[in-house]
Amino acid sequence: MTQSPTRFTQAKNVHPAINVRTNAEFIQRHIGPQPADIDKMLGILGVSSLDELIDRTVPAAIKSQQPLAIETVSSEYIVLNKLKQIAAKNQIFRSYIGMGYANCITPTVIQRNILENPGWYTQYTPYQPEISQGRLEALLNYQTAIMDLTGMAIANASLLDEGTAAAEAMSMSYGIQKTKFNTFWVSEACHPQTIDVIKTRAIPLGIEVVVGDHKNIDFSQEIFGMLLQYPATDGAVYDYAEVIDRAHTAGAIVTVAADLLSLTLLKPPGEFGADIVVGNTQRFGIPLGYGGPHAAYFATKDAYKRQIPGRLVGVSKDKRGKVALRLSLQTREQHIRRDKATSNICTAQVLLAIMAGMYAVYHGADGLRSIATRIHNLTTTLATGLTKLGYSIGDAPYFDTLQVKVTGNAAEILERAKSQQINLRSIDANNMGISLDETTTPADAIDLWRIFAGDKALDFTYSEIETSSSTSSIQTSTLARTSEYLTHPVFKNYHSETELLRYITRLQSKDLSLTHGMIPLGSCTMKLNSTSEMVPVTWAEFGQIHPFAPVEQAQGYQVLFNDLERWLAEITGFDAISLQPNAGSQGEYAGLLVIREYHQQRGDIDRNICLIPQSAHGTNPASAVMAGMQVVPIACDDDGNIDVEDLRAKATKHADKLAALMVTYPSTHGVFEEAIVEICSIVHEYGGQVYMDGANLNAQVGLCRPGDFGADVCHLNPHKTFCIPHGGGGPGMGPIGVMAHLAPYLPTHKVIPMGGKQGIGAVSAAPWSSA
Repeated sequence: MTQSPTRFTQAKNVHPAINVRTNAEFIQRHIGPQPADIDKMLGILGVSSLDELIDRTVPAAIKSQQPLAIETVSSEYIVLNKLKQIAAKNQIFRSYIGMGYANCITPTVIQRNILENPGWYTQYTPYQPEISQGRLEALLNYQTAIMDLTGMAIANASLLDEGTAAAEAMSMSYGIQKTKFNTFWVSEACHPQTIDVIKTRAIPLGIEVVVGDHKNIDFSQEIFGMLLQYPATDGAVYDYAEVIDRAHTAGAIVTVAADLLSLTLLKPPGEFGADIVVGNTQRFGIPLGYGGPHAAYFATKDAYKRQIPGRLVGVSKDKRGKVALRLSLQTREQHIRRDKATSNICTAQVLLAIMAGMYAVYHGADGLRSIATRIHNLTTTLATGLTKLGYSIGDAPYFDTLQVKVTGNAAEILERAKSQQINLRSIDANNMGISLDETTTPADAIDLWRIFAGDKALDFTYSEIETSSSTSSIQTSTLARTSEYLTHPVFKNYHSETELLRYITRLQSKDLSLTHGMIPLGSCTMKLNSTSEMVPVTWAEFGQIHPFAPVEQAQGYQVLFNDLERWLAEITGFDAISLQPNAGSQGEYAGLLVIREYHQQRGDIDRNICLIPQSAHGTNPASAVMAGMQVVPIACDDDGNIDVEDLRAKATKHADKLAALMVTYPSTHGVFEEAIVEICSIVHEYGGQVYMDGANLNAQVGLCRPGDFGADVCHLNPHKTFCIPHGGGGPGMGPIGVMAHLAPYLPTHKVIPMGGKQGIGAVSAAPWSSA
């Protein structure tokens, strides 16, 4: 995350003569149309060359006169070798940091046949269910697993991360409340990054966030909703039944953020009164990946199914009674509700949700319970040994996380851990956290004991401690799970690799992906997922880094971030880049918040009008409302171009309150509007800022730069313009570029320092989101 607007203004060396042969070779192998195909298309369009087509398409006033100052691409072999060298700068420590992230084991049958398989990672969003039945069934499995484990009636097909899922729960609660209060109460036992994201989301909506101890909550406060963590961020498992009953009596809607694996042993939130349950499915076979992408889950009561954010996969029957799957319950989708939408989410983490669902299919109820039980028993054994060493452990029961009281010795213990390439969580000078996971072994527990013992020799063996700590703190509590889960046959029939492989292949054969042919469904398909670009995703040097590991352990990632920010700045003409937003919708939201904060810091607190063309994608007005703005529509002509006179009239009318214009360029109709420079000038003339939706940036790269012709901020879609796999609707990213005057307001993060000096707060749970 850049903090200096001068970072990208230094001269860059261009090497146009380097590796010309290998660069051409890459293009020939990966860009589909051959010269004859191009000639045929040009003939249909009535132009003689690509240069003539560009001249007739891109307004001369905005066309770039200089080539992009980006190093020429070398061969794929050389690039992968260079990337190996960068990856080697990352240090793979054993991380017991927790905070909602856990190392896990991706079953190789899932890694090879889904994550690394273009038959799964190249699909477009399943708007056409007849060519998407395979992935829709995989997502239905995911939804079923979430419903079973949480004890809730309905679940969506995933959200972006746990922090934003909790923020969506707050927004949904605010919209459906009957009390008309504006205070949202959050437990101090929630993960700090979740609290950070919620506070960011609350400010423009006029919601007051109160953070406190759930054991001492004052229900005389007028609260419309509350958020609880289960288990808590320090590992304690609390019985929330009484506090939830009191919240309901006060008219509040209760959200519980729950660790999904723990729910195989713990009473599900749906059984003690939760209205909404959110969390992360990362530990269901998804690599840490320095923060993402990971699929968040969102489950709720049936009564709220019309308000649930995101997508749901539903089961339908045709007139002959034949069953089929489709995206259903989309009455709140942005293209229908626009500024009345309860959320701006237009995508999901499909590829990751499918992997997590297949993890549940592969292991089944017994397998998941076995994994959870082993982790919990190992945690119990670790706690017993630490107690024997003289340390006090936090509240019981616990699942996989311990809070250890270290009485001022945290720095010394952290240094010993570092020498063993181990990361622990430093809560404060007197308390540390240890979170175990699926990959932890008894040998790891012994290493941890030795770190906490210091110079003192261990006077016990692992077997002795394991025998003396056989009683589970969960089994002896009232919170032990008694209800069944994952009872559907799909979670019972595919536990061998052979059967799961055949099941995955059967589902894959029901889909249309780029392994079959072109998918002409919009800009989301207009990019390349070359195999060489996908291979590094599963390298351990990138996949096994905890998002809150010390930055010095992730220097390879920092090299990549710095390069990417520099390249994106050069491509767009902006001065600073934030990589934190983890979807296009999040980029819209973050960019508008940056504009809002810019006005606020200048004392223009009344600037809240956002002008949006009637042709805009539905996420635009939804994002504007989430950013605390009032939408004023701008008329378009018969060709879909902005009516400049209507724009000027609206800008004049709202001159004192004009905050921003949101404009997609090229337009939603695929047209480069000739008046774009004039449009930006009008908005600036009346004190507003120009937000450019970068959904169609494909058509600009190398031809023109939004930072050069008037845009102040723009989000980018690497899953559209560059090489991130669309995966049937996600993962995606939505980094934003801004001009220098907006750089001080770029997103920050409470756990890892980053962003602008007057930044807007976190918009994603992980500092670099889907790293």
